[in-house]
Amino acid sequence: MGHFAFNWQGMEPAPAASLSGAGATLPLHSVQGAAAATNSADASYCLDPATYAPAVLPTIPPAVAEVGAKRRQDAENIALYLIHILHKCAEAIEAGDYAVAAGKLSEARTILATSVSTTTGIGRVASHFAAALAHRLFPASPHSSFTQDASPERAGELYRQFYDAGPYLKFAHYTANQAILEAFEGCDRVHVVDLAIKQGVQWPALIQALSGRPGGPPSVRITGVGSAPAVDEAGLRLAELARAMNVPFSFQRVTEDSLDQLKPWMFQVLPGEAVAVNSICQLHRLLVDPDAASTSLPTPIDVVLGWIASMQPRVFTVVEQEADHNKPRLSTRFENAMFYYGSVLDSMEAMSVSRDDVIGNGAGADAYVQREIFDIVCGEGSARTERHEPLACWCDRLWRMGLTHVPLGPSAAYQAAKLVRMFSSAGFRVQEIGGCLSLMWHERPLFTASVWSAMPANGAGPGAAEERADKQKLKRSIGESSSGHLPDAGAQ
Repeated sequence: MGHFAFNWQGMEPAPAASLSGAGATLPLHSVQGAAAATNSADASYCLDPATYAPAVLPTIPPAVAEVGAKRRQDAENIALYLIHILHKCAEAIEAGDYAVAAGKLSEARTILATSVSTTTGIGRVASHFAAALAHRLFPASPHSSFTQDASPERAGELYRQFYDAGPYLKFAHYTANQAILEAFEGCDRVHVVDLAIKQGVQWPALIQALSGRPGGPPSVRITGVGSAPAVDEAGLRLAELARAMNVPFSFQRVTEDSLDQLKPWMFQVLPGEAVAVNSICQLHRLLVDPDAASTSLPTPIDVVLGWIASMQPRVFTVVEQEADHNKPRLSTRFENAMFYYGSVLDSMEAMSVSRDDVIGNGAGADAYVQREIFDIVCGEGSARTERHEPLACWCDRLWRMGLTHVPLGPSAAYQAAKLVRMFSSAGFRVQEIGGCLSLMWHERPLFTASVWSAMPANGAGPGAAEERADKQKLKRSIGESSSGHLPDAGAQ
């Protein structure tokens, strides 16, 4: 899918006052210039020509067609101008020119209030980013549209609603489970360490799959990292399920304030256990700004990857947002985030339309996305946790820590694609990249799953030559998927 370029310095669109089309709603694919291409690629229809041959297609009077085309062009001009001035606002904040920033924000708010619908399309995306910029400029304003309820209960509620909203987290869980299931083949005692178990919704499917294993299920242990009482309640539900399926099962909680404060002994891994470590959208929270990294102390991400490697897991499943939001400059983060979350919100809207839902029924999922946007736009230094990085950066980092990439096989790709096809919107698909899998919305990757191992050299892992060949294949695939560019790892 083609995307319009953010040519900020050279682009000076017409001011809002010269644009007509009040109340216009512009779908994101219209702005990104790809609706026709994606529709033709994703849908096909078989019709009997004899049935429809006599039909005469209605003709649209030229004057009506001209008016419709002008309205669409006006709507696109408004959308482009709106995005342009929001980016200019972010640049002004970055430069410390708050008077200019406030003026640009005021202009954007006027457009959102008078010329663009904020419930769908680009207006919905722009309203989230305008609100984030306003919160950064005026954090104490009583008119701020963002209220942060930081309670674990609220966070868990929004997580569950985002889980239910589409294939995003389901893809992550399903792909990770498939890799864990294959890694546990032939093992009698298995131990899963989940770095953020939350409500435990990932694990019923794995327990069910293990219960039907030929020769009987293994003894299963799950250690969930999180806080009481939610994690304890999740453990009780999993124990009841395992009992009903005759799966030997035990559960323990490890409480954490920060993953880098944990130690391997806390997980009580027993001799002979096959270990899997599972991380769903957690590792990016351990990254810090380059200037905050001490030369004498390891960074949080290196600490965590170090103790994970020391546990020698048969499989380490990693799913992360396929985005680039860990840049030090606000304007760069803003631009990247607007593209990424524009695609996420576009896909959520498309699913609502295909299900005949009322736009806004997924308010919890929308709020989940909005929290991430606010963190990326408003947070600096240690206050910013949504530090998403692309696959190439994670591969570089995991290789440096001595972990070995384990390619996801054809079965995992097939099963993931089968899961995605369950969703009615035709825009989702799964793409394989050098043994990793990405959930795509049209041509934009949203989440990427990769699998790693830290088995000892005399274990079942690949030999040195095979490992080098896999590394070269993955690097080549990443380069091809990013127009030949393999970025270096960013902040640690």
